[in-house]
Amino acid sequence: MSSQKIYQEGSDYKQENLKKLRTKLKKEAPLETFAFTEISPGEHWVTIESPEFTAICPFSNYPDFGTVTITYIPDKVCLELKSFKLYINAFREVKIFHEHVTEVIFADFMEVVKPKKANITVDMNVRGNVKTVCEKFYKG
Repeated sequence: MSSQKIYQEGSDYKQENLKKLRTKLKKEAPLETFAFTEISPGEHWVTIESPEFTAICPFSNYPDFGTVTITYIPDKVCLELKSFKLYINAFREVKIFHEHVTEVIFADFMEVVKPKKANITVDMNVRGNVKTVCEKFYKG
């Protein structure tokens, strides 16, 4: 087995610039909301799942497939589903690591919805005998 590196980090792959990506997404596929009013006691949890998430692997340039699930307790607004679908579909040609997918989607969601509590799970399909599941939590 060779000791030669398979890739040179930072030289033979390029991930999308995350700041520019977020700006582009806000312009081309903005997340939208609708008013929410709680009328009974208890925690009202909402779960939104997109089982057909696709982005591009920065190393191989092949598509990565997975499921994005966001669970949250709304405060004043809920996430509008069509805008979420369009937002998720905007990742199809984006070169991005799974961990950064989680960070970008959650940051954009939190900025728009401002929930009481929330978590995101990005569950990517197996590729090359490796499976990735990324999670992030916000507990208000």
